Amino acid sequence: MASQSDIAMSLPGKRKLFASLVIVLGTMCTAQAQVGVPKYEVDPTWPKPLPGNLVTGRAGGICVDAQDHVFEINRGDLQDKEKLVATPAAPVLEYDADGNMVNSFGDFKTAPASPHGCILDKENNIYIAGNDDAVVQKYTHDGSKLLLTIGTKGLFDSSTGLITGIAMNQSRTLLNKPADIAVDPGNGDVYIADGYGDHRIVVFDKDGKFLRQWGRQGTNAEAAAGDGGAFMGVVHCVVMDKNGLIYVCDRQGNRIQVFDKMGNFKKNIWIKSGHEETPDSWGTAWWLRFSRDPAQKYMIVADGRNELVHILDHETGNEITKFGRPGHQIGEFTHCHTLDVDSKGNIYVAETDIGRRVQKFKLVSK
Repeated sequence: MASQSDIAMSLPGKRKLFASLVIVLGTMCTAQAQVGVPKYEVDPTWPKPLPGNLVTGRAGGICVDAQDHVFEINRGDLQDKEKLVATPAAPVLEYDADGNMVNSFGDFKTAPASPHGCILDKENNIYIAGNDDAVVQKYTHDGSKLLLTIGTKGLFDSSTGLITGIAMNQSRTLLNKPADIAVDPGNGDVYIADGYGDHRIVVFDKDGKFLRQWGRQGTNAEAAAGDGGAFMGVVHCVVMDKNGLIYVCDRQGNRIQVFDKMGNFKKNIWIKSGHEETPDSWGTAWWLRFSRDPAQKYMIVADGRNELVHILDHETGNEITKFGRPGHQIGEFTHCHTLDVDSKGNIYVAETDIGRRVQKFKLVSK
């Protein structure tokens, strides 16, 4: 004979209880899975308004120094209406951690044309590339002195020496629309993503003497096969990790290619577009920087095709989380171009073209 409790718990009731338990357990598993996943919130108060009537143009690059001061690389190309009422800000703007502009420097006549990526070395000197030019420049931290120029301004590694010539991808002294720079903290070697014209990584010593290069224009078949050193379009970023490996943004190849310092290919890290069946010319792998903890736990990737920031595990290359969406509101992106991260894990994103701004995303949990 069935007991009272058996009668009370009918078959439909047991099914409902089981379903509830599944939901509870699933929620617990999801919560556990989220532990350690970094979360970010846009900081609408950063940066502060510029003094006077200064206005920035397209934000070509962004980089953070050892004191968490942020450097915006400004192209200064004001729109027609802005030119009537505003003054172009300098090519380089330095902000403190609160977003106040504390310094600016540079002259658009002598700075790289269409200034692009930037990086600060261990002595806090700043390097700047120019993707409509043929130079990388190194300045003191305050911009008061130009310390080094690699390449010759206005003279390109091309068939004619002009920006319109056929890229030669071979000069030991000339560049062709460089995009980004990495500096070896051990010996000062300079790795240049060269870039928009050439399709190579070219390495110079700390004094600007050519050492080596690798890379070339790839084919669709090589990109699909994941061949190393075959770059599909713009060689858009170059970064050295704590182990001395070189990470290169093969932007239109939708991947980060990883090499040793001599250019030997190690692996691909794919940044999927979600639209592989209809490939386009934008590509996904636009920019990469590492978190500043000793282990460099996270790889942070700007994806200008989908207007996203991807947070990847450094060791595995697997995506942990992402944020962003296309749009013009705070926290959204229009041409999510370059980024950097400070010592607290906050991420700074520079939008170029019609985005024309810098946004700060605060790390709120991890």
